[in-house]
Amino acid sequence: HQKFFSVKNPKTGRIEKFITVANRETADNGATILAGNQKVLSARLADAKFFWENDLRTAKSEAGMSAWVENLGNVTFHNKLGTQAARIDRIAALAREIAPVVGADADLAEQAARVAKADLSSEMVYEFPELQGLMGRYYAEAAGLPSAVANACEQHYSPLGPGDDVPSEPVSVAVALADKLDTLTGFWAIDEKPTGSKDPFALRRAALGVIRLVLENDVRGASLRGAIMFTYSELLVRMGAAGLLMVLDRNSEEEHWFQAPWTGGSLSDGISEQWGHETVWEFATREQLAFAGEWNLKENLVPDAIALEDNLLSFFHDRLKVFLRDQGIRHDVIDACIAMDGNDDLTLLVKRARALEDFLKTEDGTNLLQGFKRANNILSQAEDKDGVEYSYGADRKFAEDDAETALFDALEAGGAAISPAIEAEDFAAAMRGMAALRAPIDAFFEAVQVNADSDIVRRNRLNLLSQIRQVCGQVADLTRVEG
Repeated sequence: HQKFFSVKNPKTGRIEKFITVANRETADNGATILAGNQKVLSARLADAKFFWENDLRTAKSEAGMSAWVENLGNVTFHNKLGTQAARIDRIAALAREIAPVVGADADLAEQAARVAKADLSSEMVYEFPELQGLMGRYYAEAAGLPSAVANACEQHYSPLGPGDDVPSEPVSVAVALADKLDTLTGFWAIDEKPTGSKDPFALRRAALGVIRLVLENDVRGASLRGAIMFTYSELLVRMGAAGLLMVLDRNSEEEHWFQAPWTGGSLSDGISEQWGHETVWEFATREQLAFAGEWNLKENLVPDAIALEDNLLSFFHDRLKVFLRDQGIRHDVIDACIAMDGNDDLTLLVKRARALEDFLKTEDGTNLLQGFKRANNILSQAEDKDGVEYSYGADRKFAEDDAETALFDALEAGGAAISPAIEAEDFAAAMRGMAALRAPIDAFFEAVQVNADSDIVRRNRLNLLSQIRQVCGQVADLTRVEG
């Protein structure tokens, strides 16, 4: 195809002219070259008009875009992961699950997911593949679908790169997340992970897309572990896996063992079919989740769901480190926050990391870190030497110095301030609670010798150091912070 520089009219926003470049001079000042390019361009535009009109007839027909979706049953997404139509079923199920978390209507999210890739079967996109998504929006609008559905057809591919805009409409966010999570989980399931500089399926870009979608839309309560497990289970059962899966009923908080496969439909449909009623359910926590018996897996699928979940979550964390490093957050600070519970809630994780980064830039933060590391080093050495863990709580009645008593008071007050702040996700307040410990910890080490002659006093002081570790450890794993 000819390559042109398109020229847009700033008043209308329409592309009305073009510029082409030739590396030769001609007697007619390029008139022949220009005429040749115009002829080629006119032919391409005529083709596009023909495809557009044909596609419009399909989109406006009684069957609408569903006819294109059916055709995708004959299009292979990947020879180990089935057809595009099968993938659409998985994305639709996941988009419906994600919808409440991002504030989207579940029915609209599922509808959008089912037509978002329909334009891949259209004549226009077949001839001009770079128009996928954009044409989907045009055809969805022509078919009379809701605007949120039409917009999701175009926006669910985004963001495609670090400079690309991130969708903000809830339905588009739900479908975009579902699309990328299905891609990542699927390729992890068949062990096609990126290696070194090789990433033929653009999985690093997909992971960064998930990260940006979550962070830039301030998505809260989005468990990556849960999404990965849901997607993997959908993949298993839709590809004919058989076995037992444990799920947790949110209403009764009871564990249920669920037999797969069933006659068809989504995992939610299967659960309803199995138990004979509509159940509000979720996958159990990592500790509760288990696969029992032997799964009759399709060839090349990874049977260990927990290992897949851990490995893929680690991949997300690696991409998050790169993303945040470009924003000035140190890798060791991120590691300290990743080590905490809830590290699959990316918004919460980044909120914690930003607060810790800001705190460590202050004088209180720098000095407290040194005091913490001193306490932790003394404690770790004593535990290794004595073969015991000093975590049974110190008793203030054995305190022999005012600085020791003051540290008891400070840790009690600090714990009372930090714990509710963490619970409320007010990490700035938690950091202020830690800052209040700086002076008492410094004074303790200046006035008190931990390894006292009395074994009782020594053990009590080591247990006091353990309280420093425990109180500060509510905020982040400071042992991972350099300095």
